[in-house]
Amino acid sequence: MSQSPQSLRIVAFNMFPPAYEGVAVWAASRGHKVVLLVTLPEGGEGRYGENPNLASLVSPEQDVLVSKRMKTTVPTVVRAMEPDLIISATFAKRIPPVVTEIPRYGALNFRFAPLPRGRGPNPQRVIYEGDTTTSVTLHRIVPEFDAGAILSQPTRALPDAITPKIVLESWLDMFNDALDEGIARAVAGEYGTPQDESRATYAAVFTPDEKILSWDEPALTIQRRATALNLVGPHSIAEIDGQLVTVQDVHAVPDSTKAVPGTVLERDGDTRIVRVADTAVQMTIVAATEPAHPEAVTLA
Repeated sequence: MSQSPQSLRIVAFNMFPPAYEGVAVWAASRGHKVVLLVTLPEGGEGRYGENPNLASLVSPEQDVLVSKRMKTTVPTVVRAMEPDLIISATFAKRIPPVVTEIPRYGALNFRFAPLPRGRGPNPQRVIYEGDTTTSVTLHRIVPEFDAGAILSQPTRALPDAITPKIVLESWLDMFNDALDEGIARAVAGEYGTPQDESRATYAAVFTPDEKILSWDEPALTIQRRATALNLVGPHSIAEIDGQLVTVQDVHAVPDSTKAVPGTVLERDGDTRIVRVADTAVQMTIVAATEPAHPEAVTLA
């Protein structure tokens, strides 16, 4: 376990509870302290699940600021905490220079994507589109989203058959490594490696059509797309018996029937096995009607 040479006062900007927990646990294990958590009211209008109220979930000993006022209230309170460092992970509002210029060692953002690829609101897109590896990036916060110099970017290989559990565990495994390396570099005075703008891509939110699984694709492709859609809750949609339903636990299973793709091969409670292009997939139905607003939930 590496450790920075001094105890740091950290202000965390988070919305997704596991992201805050990751920063807080890392800080405590390295002798640092999260002196303030900055979050948004009602979890930022559902961007990170079912409107998690992060302020109500943290320890009562943790000082918390719940505010959208990034140019007035937030800088005033953050400055009063005399932080050494800001660490942002899953925070959906732009953090302006009036805030990022406060800490002694700067302001860093944790991005679940291999920047400069995957900039934008939907880091799950690179998985959806077929990346065989997954990366996390710790980078400087600059006025442009996801464009600051990189201080750490560990990478892990992904298996062909991926699940949300596998991806999230990979991210957690890399989380501490990225913080250890990146923050040590920041404390040492390194600014980081500039991003190569020629490699930058934009990760747009999933369209309604992209969220509907296609039975004409191979099983592992369908499983990968469902994994990307379901990373922070069930958001993949399937057409079964002429009805659109929300599904989770989508994975490939053997089948030798050669049935037409889309054919339901087995029914057991909420479980369905459906023939696809090359074999079959099994899934669990979690909503029996088409969602009225199937916007994808994303991790910034």
